[in-house]
Amino acid sequence: MQKRHQLENLYKQYARPLYFYLLKLCGSKQLAEDLTQEAFVRATIYLHTYEEEEARAWLFKVGRNAYLDEWRKQQRRRSIPFISGFTAKTEMISPYGIPEESLLTQEQNEQLEELLKYLPEQYRSIIYLREYEEFSYKEISDALQLTTDQVKITLHRARKRLVSLAVKKGWQYDGME
Repeated sequence: MQKRHQLENLYKQYARPLYFYLLKLCGSKQLAEDLTQEAFVRATIYLHTYEEEEARAWLFKVGRNAYLDEWRKQQRRRSIPFISGFTAKTEMISPYGIPEESLLTQEQNEQLEELLKYLPEQYRSIIYLREYEEFSYKEISDALQLTTDQVKITLHRARKRLVSLAVKKGWQYDGME
């Protein structure tokens, strides 16, 4: 009963942020949902080995690893002839209901998301975990299996690359703090 309650608390706290992290990585709502479920399935198996403060970083690491596994599968599938006829195209996002005053913010967010697609996976992950999920350097190092110094260096390089990409695209982007 205790473990079930612990799992429910983890799900309530981290399912949504984990879903959005995975959505940023893969760009597909369905795949992000599947990967989130996969992370929590694994959490039910290994829950007894993690303390609550470690669980957040561990769940994001499991989700990222599940994403990488799926990405590798997709890379292998691309080598199969005619497979593109059976895969789903990118989803359309409805433009209805967007308030006029948030249009500029939405455009900037879209530009940022577009820039993030050009970054290597590790850079995308580290920026997302730090800027969107507000992970500490320690949590990022646990999630990505890096040292704290490697996290700082990689984050700096990722931010620098993001700014240079924005300049190449002709977009104004000041970077993230």
